[in-house]
Amino acid sequence: MKVVVFGGTGKIGAAVAWDLAREATVEMVGLVARSKAALDQTKRWIGSAKIRLHQVDATGPEAQRAMTEYDVGVIALPDRRTSYKVAQLAIENGLHIVDMLEEYHRRPDAYETEGLETPPGMSAAEYGEWLHEQAVKNEVTFLDGIGFAPGLSNITVGEGIRKLDRAESAIARVGGIPAKAAAARHPLRYMVTWTFDHVLREYMIKVQVIKEGKVVEVDALTDRERFRFRQFGVDEELECAITPGMPSFIHTRPGLREFAEKTIRWPGHYQAIDVLKECGLLDLTPVRMGRKEIVPREFLSHLLTPKLQPGPEDTDVCVMWNTVQGTKGGRKARIDYYLWDEADRETGISSMARVTGFAAAIGARFVGAGKIKATGIVAPEDAIAGDLYAEFIAELARRRIVVRELETTL
Repeated sequence: MKVVVFGGTGKIGAAVAWDLAREATVEMVGLVARSKAALDQTKRWIGSAKIRLHQVDATGPEAQRAMTEYDVGVIALPDRRTSYKVAQLAIENGLHIVDMLEEYHRRPDAYETEGLETPPGMSAAEYGEWLHEQAVKNEVTFLDGIGFAPGLSNITVGEGIRKLDRAESAIARVGGIPAKAAAARHPLRYMVTWTFDHVLREYMIKVQVIKEGKVVEVDALTDRERFRFRQFGVDEELECAITPGMPSFIHTRPGLREFAEKTIRWPGHYQAIDVLKECGLLDLTPVRMGRKEIVPREFLSHLLTPKLQPGPEDTDVCVMWNTVQGTKGGRKARIDYYLWDEADRETGISSMARVTGFAAAIGARFVGAGKIKATGIVAPEDAIAGDLYAEFIAELARRRIVVRELETTL
């Protein structure tokens, strides 16, 4: 099969391409980006003759022509405006598509849409349904939200729900954090492993969750939880808070009585974010500073991003603890899913790039091989189930990304 990666020179996109190039079933991997220097550098790093470069705008006519040469496209773009445009163009050109952004395209996030453009006279919700209908019409599979969170988190929680006779509660706790030593060297005990503007956005928006069987809207970073992670020989205290990382579950699993996704951080991180919020530094309303107007959040991101970049010795960790509770065989039961993945020092690929990029690459190969047959917009928890779930977990394990499942009867 032939796979093209939009945003293939970023850290996550490059990891997707690196993984795909090492699979015997993949004969060609396209990289789409504007910068020739970045494309050349990524190709050298991947070191495979399978790589083909497309120095074009991802939403331009040259990119559309390139789409016709491939079986599957992977979107590794950082914002909604461009990712939606590429998704729409892929659907129009009959290209199966895989996207890793934390977005359920049938219900686009109504808050801080990052420049999302909808057709004239069409609301965001109508646009999402229209994209789905167009994909069905064109027989395109759009695997939406396949990475770490969303992605691996959706897939494991979905499996836990299927294993119970009745699932009542599902709480996903996921996050990318600096290794402990690196955390001590950075402000906020945090290090950039994903677009920092995107992280700040997640801290400020409203989030839909399920409480007592009803969909309600809550502020991000509420319902905080401290816990000790004791798996894989690790014993660390961590904290988490509600974020918008798995919005599809509101629509695909409406029968749950409780559902929320929470982002994991080192203790102290969210308290520091609270101070920044109280000072107005995460606001988007421009303020006058002398003769100029500045947007506080943009200024903060500009100031902090260089300080949060990993240094030569800094590595990251991806951690997951998902809990599904309900009944099985007439008794209360609980299924937990754990992951603790560290950066690969040999390849230089961060843990976030591994867990997000490799999951997307596996999903793309499943689509390209016809293992996911549903057309339209398909959420990961629906697409990867049964034998395909076991294959997905085995593929991750082959890459030394290990998911541990523990089932307990209460």
